[in-house]
Amino acid sequence: MRKIILYIAASTDGHIARPDGNIDWLHDKKYNIPDEDFGYSAFLQTIDTTLMGHATYRQILGFDMPFPYPDLKNYVFSHSQQQDTEHVTFVKNNVVDFIEQLKEQPGKDIWLIGGGQLNATVLNAGLLDEIILTYIPIILGKGIPLFSKDTQEHKLKLIPTENKLYRNGFLQVRYSC
Repeated sequence: MRKIILYIAASTDGHIARPDGNIDWLHDKKYNIPDEDFGYSAFLQTIDTTLMGHATYRQILGFDMPFPYPDLKNYVFSHSQQQDTEHVTFVKNNVVDFIEQLKEQPGKDIWLIGGGQLNATVLNAGLLDEIILTYIPIILGKGIPLFSKDTQEHKLKLIPTENKLYRNGFLQVRYSC
């Protein structure tokens, strides 16, 4: 069965974006390490599908670049009916059932991109297999949390051989759920 992996960055205080969805702090030049992508390229080789909430999708569309995942199967979850695009299939109803069926299909692993509400839904349904979380050394104080307030308590297991501290202060940890 395919795994669903939440591969994401968060501030040290657990936010994935500012209150307005802005993620400018992720691209601060002081965090740049030449020729370092923090495992992103290697991770992309292990997946063939993405899952994201509508607000996250809108944030991605706001980047000054073409859609970044044209060679992957991309699903966007929305509370309203949306028209599919060249690169994205929208899912409105039965999110958990849809994801359960997706996990059973053949293919590589599935990247849960976010945001916080979708992260909580997938975790609460017992469908999240792993979390690869990169902590950024910044405290935002407020913003969009990694998991929404609807999240139920879950105990995670650290995968100790998969953790890395980068010289810019990023700490990447991997958990099984």
